[in-house]
Amino acid sequence: MKKDIVIPKVEDLAIAIIPGAEDDLWDVYLLNLKPSPLSTVLINSTGYGEIEGEKVKTTTLRHFFDEIPPLSYTLIEPIQDKLFSLANEYWVSFVIDDLMYDKKYVFVHGSISKDHFTTVPFLEKKGVMIR
Repeated sequence: MKKDIVIPKVEDLAIAIIPGAEDDLWDVYLLNLKPSPLSTVLINSTGYGEIEGEKVKTTTLRHFFDEIPPLSYTLIEPIQDKLFSLANEYWVSFVIDDLMYDKKYVFVHGSISKDHFTTVPFLEKKGVMIR
């Protein structure tokens, strides 16, 4: 039955978006704040919303990583700043101890800005982060 299905809670994981080397490109990172590695990591990224009154949805990109070591980070993808007017969604699935976890991180319209900067762990750079 549905009540018997165990849905584990995702903790100690974050997505961070940090200004890149070029003015119009930023970098998206997955941060593993756990003391154990993540395996079979799949990340789907997509943007959606409205631009000038028209509904817009970007192509869904899929990224796969065999393993992300404990207390580390990995670059997911670059993102153009013109997409910040959309909601940017990152759906992360991974395995720890033969149990599958997943969590959706959504940077809503207007949330990726210097007004929301924080210091990102491991990278020690300023950026926007969702835990």
